[in-house]
Amino acid sequence: MATTMAMRRSTRSAYNYLRRCYSSECVPDRKVTILGAAGGIGQPLALLMKLNPLVSSLSLYDIAGTPGVAADCSHVNTRSQVVGYMGEEQLGKALEGSDIVIIPAGVPRKPGMTRDDLFNINAGIVKSLCTAIAKHCPNALVNMISNPVNSTVPIAAEVFKKAGTYDEKKLFGVTTLDVVRAKTFYAGKAKVPVQEVNVPVVGGHAGITILPLFSQAVPKSSSLSDNDIKALTKRTQDGGTEVVEAKAGKGSATLSMAYAGAFFADACLKGLNGVPDVVECSFVQSNITELPFFASKVKLGRNGVEEVLGLGSLSDFEQQGLESLKPELKASVEKGIKFAKDS
Repeated sequence: MATTMAMRRSTRSAYNYLRRCYSSECVPDRKVTILGAAGGIGQPLALLMKLNPLVSSLSLYDIAGTPGVAADCSHVNTRSQVVGYMGEEQLGKALEGSDIVIIPAGVPRKPGMTRDDLFNINAGIVKSLCTAIAKHCPNALVNMISNPVNSTVPIAAEVFKKAGTYDEKKLFGVTTLDVVRAKTFYAGKAKVPVQEVNVPVVGGHAGITILPLFSQAVPKSSSLSDNDIKALTKRTQDGGTEVVEAKAGKGSATLSMAYAGAFFADACLKGLNGVPDVVECSFVQSNITELPFFASKVKLGRNGVEEVLGLGSLSDFEQQGLESLKPELKASVEKGIKFAKDS
């Protein structure tokens, strides 16, 4: 609750900042589209975006069930106007004029299923949706939630390249849930207020490719041992599996993922609107390692990515983790690129 309220205060602060920057009471109109809005992540994500005062138009799309979700959301007394679209024939209309497109579409993980097991199903969905984005809103920021993010982001990049619309500054893999988990777990172990915690998470968005940098955590804690840090790292990496197993075959991380997706979309909106010093972690095209895509801190601005920030100083344990994750992340990226080129 404290973290949610902190995000709401931050968004309201940004809203008031923008009102001061513009002569009228209104901030710039922004259209956000959610692809997969009737799903387990999509529905709570739609509600959270409806609550965001920076959104003026909320477009909800799915292959079925969207009109009901849209009607439900539309009754919430906030600024944005909500419209629901259903079926492939309405996808283009849903996307037209979008500033940000958030993609949680796809199937969730089940017990025993890895993110790679999702690949064959979700890769095709992502390719189809990104083809439509390239046609109907090529300048939108694209926030990819659909797993496996380590592969779906490269797929999206290849689709946009083929369409001649690719802009590396506007394609993001949403790894914010890893940051949210790292903050939560660290705060609990270090016994510090969670709303004051920040922990950068780099690498990718699956298993050992997730590398939380607890050595850079704020506030610093002198009470955590090396074993504590290793355990926190492992729990952050296995956070998705923890939820899948707790739900006993009936779902994966939906509420926490929706919160993380809304948090990152909010950061993108602030950047688009000129709010200064907006920095979040994201999986983007990068040259800070030898890998073509990598998650790290990113400065957001009016054109999307303003700057991909470096890793900073790493502990020996983190440096070892960085070297260990590279082969797996490289293989996942190459798998996505191959799929996009061959299919």
